[in-house]
Amino acid sequence: MTTWSAPRRPCRALGLLLLVVLSFLLLRRRLEHGTTGLPVANPRDVIRLHWPRLLAPWLRHRQSGLHTKGQNFMLEDSTFWIFGGSVHYFRVPRAYWRDRLLKMKACGLNTLTTYVPWNLHEPQRGTFDFSGNLDLEVAAIDLPRAFVRLAAEVGLWVILRPGPYICSEIDLGGLPSWLLRDSGMRLRTTYKGFTEAVDLYFDHLMSRVVPLQWDVTLVPGEKCSDMRPSSSHSKLGFGLFLSFPSTSMGGPIIAVQVENEYGSYNKDPAYLPYIKKALEDRGIVELLLTSDNKDGLSNGVIDGVLATINLQSQHDLPLLTMFLVSVQGVQPKMVMEYWTGWFDSWGGPHNILDSSEVLKTVSAIIDAGSSINLYMFHGGTNFGFMNGAMHFHDYKSDVTSYGKSPPMLTLPGTPRHRHYDAVLTEAGDYTAKYVKLRGFFGSISGSPLPPPPELLPKTAYESLRPALYLSLWDALQYMEPPTTSEKPVNMENLPVNDGNGQSFGYTLYETTIGSPGVLRGLVRDRGQVFVNTVFLGFLDYERKEIVIPLIQGYTVLRILVENCGRVNYGHNIDDQRKGLIGNIYLNNSPLKNFKIYSLDMKKSFFQRFSSSAWNLVPEAPVFPAFFLGALPVALSPLDTFMKLEGWEKGVVFINGQNLGRYWNVGPQETLYLPGAWLDQGINQVIVFEEKAAGPVIQFTETPHLGRNHYIH
Repeated sequence: MTTWSAPRRPCRALGLLLLVVLSFLLLRRRLEHGTTGLPVANPRDVIRLHWPRLLAPWLRHRQSGLHTKGQNFMLEDSTFWIFGGSVHYFRVPRAYWRDRLLKMKACGLNTLTTYVPWNLHEPQRGTFDFSGNLDLEVAAIDLPRAFVRLAAEVGLWVILRPGPYICSEIDLGGLPSWLLRDSGMRLRTTYKGFTEAVDLYFDHLMSRVVPLQWDVTLVPGEKCSDMRPSSSHSKLGFGLFLSFPSTSMGGPIIAVQVENEYGSYNKDPAYLPYIKKALEDRGIVELLLTSDNKDGLSNGVIDGVLATINLQSQHDLPLLTMFLVSVQGVQPKMVMEYWTGWFDSWGGPHNILDSSEVLKTVSAIIDAGSSINLYMFHGGTNFGFMNGAMHFHDYKSDVTSYGKSPPMLTLPGTPRHRHYDAVLTEAGDYTAKYVKLRGFFGSISGSPLPPPPELLPKTAYESLRPALYLSLWDALQYMEPPTTSEKPVNMENLPVNDGNGQSFGYTLYETTIGSPGVLRGLVRDRGQVFVNTVFLGFLDYERKEIVIPLIQGYTVLRILVENCGRVNYGHNIDDQRKGLIGNIYLNNSPLKNFKIYSLDMKKSFFQRFSSSAWNLVPEAPVFPAFFLGALPVALSPLDTFMKLEGWEKGVVFINGQNLGRYWNVGPQETLYLPGAWLDQGINQVIVFEEKAAGPVIQFTETPHLGRNHYIH
């Protein structure tokens, strides 16, 4: 029977010997061996590999990474079952990473899976950010351990899903918007402009990832001929992994995914082999996987990579596994994404998948001899403007909450709250799904599960009444000088951010008109139309023209366009440029001579507003506008939820942190405010409201995510 394993480097034997000696001198211990499962015919008799509890696993001797042997996964020469759960570090406040991972461990899972969002890590071409909430692997002395290392410390293996495309209901599927500055860009293909960008990104990312693999055997200073840095590698610090501290050599990553659901896209047969080679050339030696749903599975299989499947219904399992056997023979089965819920879109219902249905499906998957990953175990939040969108028949942008959680039954000894459709809620609280799944995994674990951590307390702060106000029109004088252009320029091609364009937020277009008529044009995604400061209406996917009333003389036409989220899945990702797309016409004549303001609303954006810029809130504010208030916190800050009743649509910022969008069309009615982002004392609250402001901002202990719609 064919054994699937990743290629090993020529220096492996020497490196392994040195690592064994080093491990002996440092620890004088050996890794505990044990079986994590019996033959697949009886998967409920699993006895899982026991992790050493006191020391990080990468400090210990390891012999072989995850590989396949017939119908089984093997790790350290023992049969291994993957019981995984997805948590995205970029959707969870860093201070809460440990809490969420401990709850995963206590649920009986042994493996963490996470995506890596290119667009957040390389916001500008060649400028990388792995700090704070994006700290994938480097841990500063006085900060919590970075995400992957923390997973190992907690006792979880890791399957990394580095993309470059990740879907994940994130803007453009995690691809950076500056790629779209190239008018000929063909994303997710071997188009030169795309692969050159991927190569530079992977050079940087893999230098961080390689040392965290389970089967890394290089020691400090060792160099292998087939891992020699190129000139571009040297420039980007590719050699970092060759001099990693000996106490950190190796890590919990046991598998790496090649792209994501490419079979559903399938525009270039050379693309997946290119990504596979790009990973291996940069030192990835662990088991490689693909992941596809039923629509793309037949096109997503490539040689030398283990295919896995994504599904929500157990009824899809027999057909999909039968197909896998037909194309790759007898190999371990894995459901890489069992969808424990579904995401919500603005204007729709709050989608719910019943906990009993989840338990039945998980049980059926494991009874069928398949490993499993719960997507999502903990969804978290689309903080800032990171949310994606879908656009098949209608354009639908995703809501801010990615928590996906239904009403729950509480664990013994924990406070009783209502919670709404992942296994953990957006705020990390337990759900009925958690309780049932913990009971199930506990029954097959072979050893007692650790106790679940206590819930983080919540509070309802006193209502806040904003005291100060600044209309958008008055704020323009404090902003960066606008771009001047004869024709409209889309957001991505604006000459801002060191030539990288604008990724997120709003863009304001101004020009002068001298007559009434019909205004029409292509607006992406939602444009508010003003004459001077008077609001006339919207232009969007459905409303493509608007009547401009009779005016005297020349006046200013203003169109405030919001990027509501780029499509993250489908064949139209190449067409995700935002703002005004091409010319905009008044009475069939193209308008010219524009001033274009980039309103990205980063932290630096608000630093331009001096204290003297703000005024007391008037009885009749002019919109759009910024509202400023103070939230006092007397004791240690706690989690809470903001409720903006009476407000219509906008964005909330707390101490410079963008909590995300709110919109009274629902379903989401509250925004999650992590206590970790509050200070004891006075906290700054800024609300950008487009249309209508309520009298106060309320706070509640419980989320309100809208009317429930049960999915099957």
